Amino acid sequence: MLENLKLNKDYDGFLFLAEAMRNPPVLRPHHHLELELNLVVAGEVTYVVAGKRYSFPRRSLLWFFPSQEHQLVDRSADAAYYVAVFKPEMLKRACRGPAYAPLRRKRPATQGVLHTELEPEVFDRLRAAMQQITEEGLDPDLLNREAGFGLSKGFRFRHNDPDWLNAGLHHLLLRAWRCQEGREARTREIHLHPAVRRALELMEMQDAPDSCADLAEACGVSGTYLSRTFHREVGVPLSHYRNSIRLGRFWEFYHRSPGRTILELALQAGFGSYTQFYRVYRKAYGVGPQGRRPCPRRIDREAPRPAIRK
Repeated sequence: MLENLKLNKDYDGFLFLAEAMRNPPVLRPHHHLELELNLVVAGEVTYVVAGKRYSFPRRSLLWFFPSQEHQLVDRSADAAYYVAVFKPEMLKRACRGPAYAPLRRKRPATQGVLHTELEPEVFDRLRAAMQQITEEGLDPDLLNREAGFGLSKGFRFRHNDPDWLNAGLHHLLLRAWRCQEGREARTREIHLHPAVRRALELMEMQDAPDSCADLAEACGVSGTYLSRTFHREVGVPLSHYRNSIRLGRFWEFYHRSPGRTILELALQAGFGSYTQFYRVYRKAYGVGPQGRRPCPRRIDREAPRPAIRK
């Protein structure tokens, strides 16, 4: 899926700190015209790229090129990672010499996710540079709520000083590449079974099979085999991943449908009842829905509730 990051002409890209405890899970596979880099500052994040799973711990620097469709499939509860993107026209201006020419490519020179694990002092300097750039940006909670680029229709990334931001992004890009070049990183890839890859594709669909048994049948394997293999290869239980997908859909519907109740949105997202939604929500954020962002919404407890999905 080609994602539109909705950057206006004043910005060469954006930068924000994504935090698992306040950043809605956006798990759909996607790519975009912009080059992306991540710096993991806490916890661990896990992506699927081209049928392989990659997990990155603290101090990891990783790159996603414009042709690389990537899918966030899991992150630890304490995960925090900077996300920076750079427009193609900015790359042309900033990367004119042969040392930086690889940054103008649509895909990396090697297969998989280009990455490295930084030494502590190098990591600290790069992290400090990112923090300085973001200090005059939008409220971190708002940026996390909108996943940086905007889940709400009217949201646009903004910064109090676009010229400062653009200069910072230019410097950050070249600095991060100097950190990457010449560094060997141990491989973190795990090849996914075709049934697991198919399950990931099916669960992205709004009309995905309701039960694990139906999902497994659509993938051509037994439910037990799919559950076991999915957990081993993706790193999280199948039920956990399905609920993360539903939670991500809930936030998309929440931002796009201001007139609807939380219960209506939860059911539309695929939760079987408010009880199931509440349990998943509380596990993800540590509080119930009324203790976090959706509190202005009314919960209609008299609405019909389908049976809980297994």
